[in-house]
Amino acid sequence: MPLLIVLIGVIILIFMIVKLKMNTFVGLVITSFIVGLLLGLPLTKIPQTIETGIGGQLGHLAIIFGFGSMLGKLVSDAGGYRIATALINKFGRRWIQVTVILASFIIGLALFFEVGLVVVLPIIFIIARELDMPLMYLGIPMAATLNVTHAFLPPHPAPTAITDILGANLGHVLLLGILAAIPTIIIAGPVYNWVLQKVYPRVYRKNIDISVLGEYKEFKLEETPKFGISVLTAMMPVILIAVATICSFIFPKNNPVNEFIQFIGAPDLAMLLSLIFAIFTMGLQRNQKMEDISTSLADSIKQISVMLLIIGGGGAFKQVLVDGGISKYISGLFAQTSISPILAAWLITALLRMSLGSSTVAAMTAAGLVVPMAHQFGGNSIMATLMVLAIGAGSVFCGHVNDAGFWMIKEYFGLSLKETLLSWTTLTSVLALAGLGAVYAISLFV
Repeated sequence: MPLLIVLIGVIILIFMIVKLKMNTFVGLVITSFIVGLLLGLPLTKIPQTIETGIGGQLGHLAIIFGFGSMLGKLVSDAGGYRIATALINKFGRRWIQVTVILASFIIGLALFFEVGLVVVLPIIFIIARELDMPLMYLGIPMAATLNVTHAFLPPHPAPTAITDILGANLGHVLLLGILAAIPTIIIAGPVYNWVLQKVYPRVYRKNIDISVLGEYKEFKLEETPKFGISVLTAMMPVILIAVATICSFIFPKNNPVNEFIQFIGAPDLAMLLSLIFAIFTMGLQRNQKMEDISTSLADSIKQISVMLLIIGGGGAFKQVLVDGGISKYISGLFAQTSISPILAAWLITALLRMSLGSSTVAAMTAAGLVVPMAHQFGGNSIMATLMVLAIGAGSVFCGHVNDAGFWMIKEYFGLSLKETLLSWTTLTSVLALAGLGAVYAISLFV
């Protein structure tokens, strides 16, 4: 019966989002109320549960998510073009896919998938035209890389939120996430690109019109920050968090030096310091007025306001499932079987992703269901970290017509619906399976 209630809730959510075209946040809140009633939660407790879920989720994420969006905006407005063009000039035509992957990875660390796609696509469009290459040939590794960074790596919202929900260590997620990302990108990028080109060459067309992107900024290379400072700015949060994590293993816990490093490497402060650094390197150092910089920062927050609400709605739905006993029930079912917690986390997330479309909502909902499984291994455990990565991999599985990214790829690459299903939906499925395999491989050594 509890699983049937969850199924009913998911069906209601899908119906509202897909058929009624209802705002996802509103749909999540309505579904939370309905599921709460069906699970037998007291009427007076349901609003409190939803408030707790929204507040508890956004309370921790607002700083990281907000500062991350501001940082991404500053990088995209200045250093992103320099990063891409410098790598291309360095590696040349032969290693062009590797170049696109590196550029997309660096830029993708600071930008969400949709934003990264809009930032990088005009650049690779120019490259494809100059090198007389099909846009899809460069688009596959770019999209795969942006998807992996979005699903696996903090400070992106979903992996950061899941890390908090499952009680994993953010630094561990970041370091192991990078390790998992490397083989995943290789398989879903160049390898898949080679196979797709052999079996379905019709999508590899030249002279694609990307006017659907609308207006985008034309850059003069001499006006952009230098390559080194652009890369350092984009990767500053990753560097600070990674250094703090490494030092936690090297220095004694109560060592004053280690305490200071852990302080500046804490996610909230790391994002704040990185943003301050970006304001100087991407703005003031380029003779930008602080007033203009502040306007860009405000615009970045407007762009993510809906996503923040969706994350809050996902937190509300998760809290209803937790308070209603669903997560314990699911955990009990899997505890009685021999299925791995890693596979269980991936399967649940993949099913939700196919049903809901949004990778963030699927990941958040799945995280709420598998919380007890992660807690069985203790806080900050490696298993919790691996489950975070497994959820991330499952959250990109089988992107199809209920996914915004599906339609972006279709329009940007000039594909038909059938072509998008056979190329993009297949790509996201390969990416999710490769990610799961990478997580399992890591589990053998940690």
